[in-house]
Amino acid sequence: MIDYSTIERIIQVAEITDVVGDFVSLKRRGVNFLGLCPFHNEKTPSFTVSPSKGIFKCFGCGKGGNSVNFLMEHEHLTYPDALRWLAKKYHIEIAETEESAEELVQKNERESMMILNEFAWKYFSRIMNDSDEGRAVGLGYFKERGFRREIIEKFQLGYSPEQRDAFVKEALKSGYKQEYIIKTGLGIEKNDRFFDRFSGRVIFPIHSLSGRIIGFGGRILRSDAQAAKYLNSPESEIYHKSATLYGIYFARNAMVREDKCILVEGYTDVLSMHQTGIENVVASSGTSLTEDQIRLIKRFTINVTILYDGDPAGIKASLRGIDMILAEGMHVRVVSLPVGEDPDSFARSHSSAAMLDYLKNNETDFIRFKTKLLLEDAGKDPVKRAQMIQEVVRSVAIIPDRIERTVYLQECSTMLGVDEQTLFTEAARIKRKQWEANRTGKGEYTPVQDISAPRQTDPNAVSPAISSTSLFETEEREIIRLMLNYPDKIVIELPGEHLGETTPISVMDFFLQEMETDNLVPENPIYAKVFHEFQDKWGSPGINVQTMLTNSQDSEISHLAVDLLTPGYQISKIHEKGGAYVRSEDQIIRILAPEVLASYRSKKVKQMISLIDDQIRNLQGTEDDGLITGLLEDRRQLEELRKAYSKELRRIII
Repeated sequence: MIDYSTIERIIQVAEITDVVGDFVSLKRRGVNFLGLCPFHNEKTPSFTVSPSKGIFKCFGCGKGGNSVNFLMEHEHLTYPDALRWLAKKYHIEIAETEESAEELVQKNERESMMILNEFAWKYFSRIMNDSDEGRAVGLGYFKERGFRREIIEKFQLGYSPEQRDAFVKEALKSGYKQEYIIKTGLGIEKNDRFFDRFSGRVIFPIHSLSGRIIGFGGRILRSDAQAAKYLNSPESEIYHKSATLYGIYFARNAMVREDKCILVEGYTDVLSMHQTGIENVVASSGTSLTEDQIRLIKRFTINVTILYDGDPAGIKASLRGIDMILAEGMHVRVVSLPVGEDPDSFARSHSSAAMLDYLKNNETDFIRFKTKLLLEDAGKDPVKRAQMIQEVVRSVAIIPDRIERTVYLQECSTMLGVDEQTLFTEAARIKRKQWEANRTGKGEYTPVQDISAPRQTDPNAVSPAISSTSLFETEEREIIRLMLNYPDKIVIELPGEHLGETTPISVMDFFLQEMETDNLVPENPIYAKVFHEFQDKWGSPGINVQTMLTNSQDSEISHLAVDLLTPGYQISKIHEKGGAYVRSEDQIIRILAPEVLASYRSKKVKQMISLIDDQIRNLQGTEDDGLITGLLEDRRQLEELRKAYSKELRRIII
């Protein structure tokens, strides 16, 4: 395997005219070179080589690409062998790597750590149930908290004895290696001593999605001001706290069944909720929510209800974290429990029916909840109110769905007593800043939600209709062509942070932001590949998208890039106005880019409406009135979306 840095060096050094010139007689023709194509018989030269772009293109047979692609085609080489050929030509030493012994061992280490955790769980459970100390202290604690035997067994709870080295001695005696005991965090080595991490604590095993134990949480029972109340396993090969939710293994089926996830804070909150019969509940284990945790929930449902213990300070501290859930296109509702109650205590003192009834009657949409909370806090102070308005609009701006954003801003306008257009403009500015921060901070952008896609009721009910790939071919090809040829050209200027300031938006940023917001990805596989390349690499230092694609290891991508970069490419008929073109493309890019995007969106929405109409026709005469009602609602939302797109060229749509 050739390392990436060597591949980059080979491609940078390999001169296209030098490589092709070894096999084809080339003659200069302006800035390019011309010759007879080596891939098909021709009498008139149509084989062009562009030194500035590092590509070749035959207008006769259509083959094209970079130096590596040429060698692969001409010499029938694999990609690695073509690189080796070039390396030899330019005297570049290749540093090849293969899977090391350490990497092979690492695979075995993960399984060894899993097996050790399994042993540890059985040990902690045995100590709690069979030893005098365990029954009196560990089991006594759980019973005092009101947990029944079935909950204790279901969550595999246990107890680690006070003796500082009881577990590590047992593990070593049973043949487990000290290095794995340390790596899992079950044991700690310090000052030539080897002792237990969780001694004197009740144990909460932490499970993966598949149900395997990947870590532990321990709660101390004795009074010790210097010891943490709760202690978790450290980060390891198998346990990553930021990507784990306590109880997810036991909640996943209920989350799908109820189409909702109830989010609480701690281990005992989860246990008590399960004991009342409410199983679609997980805990963040006392930490701020992370993107990985949110996406883990999203695999099962997009609806999240967060339970708060009624403490205003705690609620305000967590508001920003909830914005991350909104950014994933999920729906968030909030339930504030009575003062002095937390999910654990409230669940223990209420039946399942009473608990569900309370949740149903006290759920509040997060945006409305946040607006009301901040309004009360701001009072009549104009400075606080201005800050509060910005905070609310910031939350609305990150909601991916356009219709939802519009509805929320209209409602906020009424609640806050602020002009609707002012909120729209502020949201547009905030959304742009968030998008830029996302891209520059992470180097990539992850789409968050489909553009109000209708519910899929029955796969067989969807009309086969026209092939989507062919239906959108013209628009998708044109979008990729404009992004490739004019990545830095300015399309639009958004309002800046300060009065009179503007933020210029390039062609690349325009298409990426607009399409990523709606989760629009080309349906043609090769266009989709290129679009994902733009997503991953745009904004990275030193990246030239044209060079990146023409030098792609994927021959399909490099060939397409050559086609779209070749001057002989004919402009799409989308922009033909009676055949009369006065100005060049780059001069009217501000018109072309929004025009092709509007055409693409319009076709998408029309297709979705057509599919719904087919489904409704198929259901007519049946008794599925509820299903038809749902489809009609989907159709109504799509019509609203179509109207919103029709205004796209008349004002900034956030």
